Amino acid sequence: MKTMKKIREPLSDRVFLACIYVILFAILVIVLYPLVYIVSSSFSSPQAVVAGRVWLLPVEPSLKGYTAVLNNPRVWSGYGNSLFYMAAGTFISVLLTIAIAYPLSKRSFHGRTVLMYLLIVTMIFSGGLIPYYMTVKSLGLIDTRWALLLPQAIAVWQVFVAKTFFQETIPEELNEAADIDGCSDLRFLWSVVIPLSKPIVAVLALMYAIAAWNAYFDALIFLKSANLYPLQLILREILIQNSVDNSMMVDVRTMEARQGMKDLLKFSLIVVSSLPVLLIYPFVQKYFVKGVMIGSLKG
Repeated sequence: MKTMKKIREPLSDRVFLACIYVILFAILVIVLYPLVYIVSSSFSSPQAVVAGRVWLLPVEPSLKGYTAVLNNPRVWSGYGNSLFYMAAGTFISVLLTIAIAYPLSKRSFHGRTVLMYLLIVTMIFSGGLIPYYMTVKSLGLIDTRWALLLPQAIAVWQVFVAKTFFQETIPEELNEAADIDGCSDLRFLWSVVIPLSKPIVAVLALMYAIAAWNAYFDALIFLKSANLYPLQLILREILIQNSVDNSMMVDVRTMEARQGMKDLLKFSLIVVSSLPVLLIYPFVQKYFVKGVMIGSLKG
């Protein structure tokens, strides 16, 4: 029996490939280490965090940071608000994006080119913060939940990604067959297009959900009532303003120094606030990669 000889790569190719692996490993370490450090610090004692003894693994393992964070009612209120903004905002954004992208994907849609150019203009030019604030104020949305749901409901990039998907996936012949059977455009969209577009719906949902969960600037300028604050504003107070609610210090005030507890709370709150995105992403990762590839196509 004849054995096949393995083609040996030239030395230059092997050296080049080894260099690529080294560079990728270095990038992985640079990206991964801050995450490992934050998680390890959140499980360490306040004294170890303040002394800078945490390097890779938790030092003097402790759950005091998470206990203090979870015992604070403001954190739970912010967590609930952020979950609401993410769920409601994602639903509204996906619904409106599909409602715009699907008509733009049909070549028979009159005014399609003009609308596409108008959308592109909004990606390049902005009216500025003051006109933006005055517009939201004139609509009566200041200090309401709608201020975080409607003004940023549609992202133009996501519209073009969805439009390209519909053009590449939904054939015109399918629409023509539905027209012959007397199916309306709305019924065709709901009964045919949406079931065939689960990958792009998952991509849009992930993009909008991450953006809604991480957003805090609109809440900072539009919200006045503390009971409407998302979790990110509470995180901002701890990270930037360096303020800690005294209720977080219950049962640990006499045991740890105030500065050590502040630093520990920062790391614990970062981990807690990142959990929803970390839990959602693995389930839609394959759709996300596919959506990125779709967005690279012209159409």
